[in-house]
Amino acid sequence: MIPRSYLFVPGDRPDRFGKAVATGADVVVLDLEDAVLPEAKAGAREAVRNWLRKGGRAAVRINGIGMEWHEEDVVLLATPGVAAALLPKAEEPAALDAFVSALPQGLPMVPLIESALGIWNARELAGVKGVTQLAFGSIDFQLDTGIEAEGEALLYARSRLVLASAIARIAPPVDGVTIALDDEERLRADIAAARALGFGGKLCVHPRQVAAVHEGFAPDEATLAWARAVVEAVRTSDAGAVRVDGKLVDRPVVERAKRILEDARP
Repeated sequence: MIPRSYLFVPGDRPDRFGKAVATGADVVVLDLEDAVLPEAKAGAREAVRNWLRKGGRAAVRINGIGMEWHEEDVVLLATPGVAAALLPKAEEPAALDAFVSALPQGLPMVPLIESALGIWNARELAGVKGVTQLAFGSIDFQLDTGIEAEGEALLYARSRLVLASAIARIAPPVDGVTIALDDEERLRADIAAARALGFGGKLCVHPRQVAAVHEGFAPDEATLAWARAVVEAVRTSDAGAVRVDGKLVDRPVVERAKRILEDARP
């Protein structure tokens, strides 16, 4: 199943690790980067390691390539219980390829695309062997580019991530965070816009965002009923194309219906 929600938890708050898992987020991300002050990095790394060794399971966002904490963070990724690695500020395909090559074999890898160069190189980054999904660091991207507005102002960047993921045949990308924690209407609007563009999930910075993300990226009952009707119509027909609700159904439509049913979750 494609992850819909990535919930970030500061790596120096082990008291929150279990609570984050209990939210039902598809991926809990123990964060060693932005959420942790420089003087707390080493302690956070040990807190994450200890929790994983006790049977915990989560993804880990490490510090970026070139940062003084990066190499020790990479060592941590070999700890049993690490579900995926998130690399911030991914920009150069060659550097990303070298990083992935140093990971435990088969560990899912999610580069965070957070800069103009990262967006420009999105197709090559998505094609690095071992990358399973791209994530959009929208706030850092705005800082890097000087783009102050949201919505349509970020349409080009978001579309490049969607197209790059499709070309590389990896999972649809994950949209950036909604920082308006108390504005549920804004959160739902952001989710709907991301889904309409082709994103498969969203980064979360608060537990109460998880349920809205799951609901927003799930097909509604009408869509599921349509998909079931399409698949059933094709199954019982010998024709190359059939009609469902008065509309022509050919191969691309059938494949879309099958994908909807495959991705549907309880």
